Amino acid sequence: MRQKPKASPATSYFSMKTPFYFYDLTLLERTLSALARSAGRHDVAIHYALKANNHPRILQTIAAAGFGADCVSGGEIEAAIEAGFPASDIFFAGVGKSDEEILLALEARIGAFVVESVPELLNIERLAGSKNDIAPILLRLNPEVDAHTHSHITTGLAENKFGLLPEDAFALMPHLLQSGSLVWRGLHFHIGSQIRSAKVFEELCEKTNRILASFRTAGYSPDIIDMGGGLGINYDEPEAEPIPDFATYIKRYRRMIETGEARLHIEPGRSVVAQCGSLITQVLYIKEGKAKKFAIVDAGMTDLVRPALYEAHHQIRLVQPGEWKMRATSPSAALTEKYDVVGPICESSDVFERELLMPELKRGDYLAIRSAGAYGAVMASSYNMRPLPGSLFSDEQ
Repeated sequence: MRQKPKASPATSYFSMKTPFYFYDLTLLERTLSALARSAGRHDVAIHYALKANNHPRILQTIAAAGFGADCVSGGEIEAAIEAGFPASDIFFAGVGKSDEEILLALEARIGAFVVESVPELLNIERLAGSKNDIAPILLRLNPEVDAHTHSHITTGLAENKFGLLPEDAFALMPHLLQSGSLVWRGLHFHIGSQIRSAKVFEELCEKTNRILASFRTAGYSPDIIDMGGGLGINYDEPEAEPIPDFATYIKRYRRMIETGEARLHIEPGRSVVAQCGSLITQVLYIKEGKAKKFAIVDAGMTDLVRPALYEAHHQIRLVQPGEWKMRATSPSAALTEKYDVVGPICESSDVFERELLMPELKRGDYLAIRSAGAYGAVMASSYNMRPLPGSLFSDEQ
């Protein structure tokens, strides 16, 4: 596989080959500050979801803000520790943890394993016992809450592969508490991603409280209540909402969840990094079709797969060379032409946007595909033997 190109501190805006990801570190730091203020005000622990963006510079910046990490693989655990996240603040989720990953996590002494099935729990118990170790456990429950988001990122329904049904988790408790190789830390919930509806989170809170009440009635009082992630962002108008409303999001949980003596945890990913990243691409050709006009760019679904995979929409702006940051002002050029903005990949789904109203475009124009800091570069591939996109940071000028 071809190696991912890297931008050095000496890289200029003009020597960076498109397509590449541009990251606005100032916006990222402002976002982290807003999240830290809200979390601190309500005593909520934050674990950044590495799956959203695992670039070392992004991870180092987030670790320096004092947050923990939500990991879903051994590779993510190693990356988190290398970036400076304390191992004790790392939670390890995912339905398919391998023996090697479990042993790595035990050796690292992570904060908790998020367990999603009975066989997984028994395997962690076996491996911890073989090392004369004790594995800290959060039971991930499936609360049967519809996130009303894309089906590929809905995780809180019985038909999904994630989590335990509450009754199955409840039945596990006697074994879990009597085990010499496991220690129960609490409960974990995560119902999906890119959730913009307050009603969805309120329903999650109500069902969480009912589950908590049944556990506490039986004498099972958690130390941790982890509500997962899911907070969505504004893809349509990122300039209008560059930083999500963390205050309302966290305050809702604090107001509604009956935490008792437990500490509340959340695992934001997309909401932390999406708006600070843009995919920068150049127009290769303008193709006049019989029914429409195509702007063929040098970025493709191999660089940003979300539109092809999730039917996702990203704002696309015509920008001047070097002016990669989002701006609060509307485009100055008149929007006179409609284009299907498409990539070079040999797939009909390699389309970033259809019938997009834009200024008249020409070969060599730069386009910025906004809100690409999450689930962008991390999901890139070398399909069609294309090189992986590079990265450029706002302080590399």
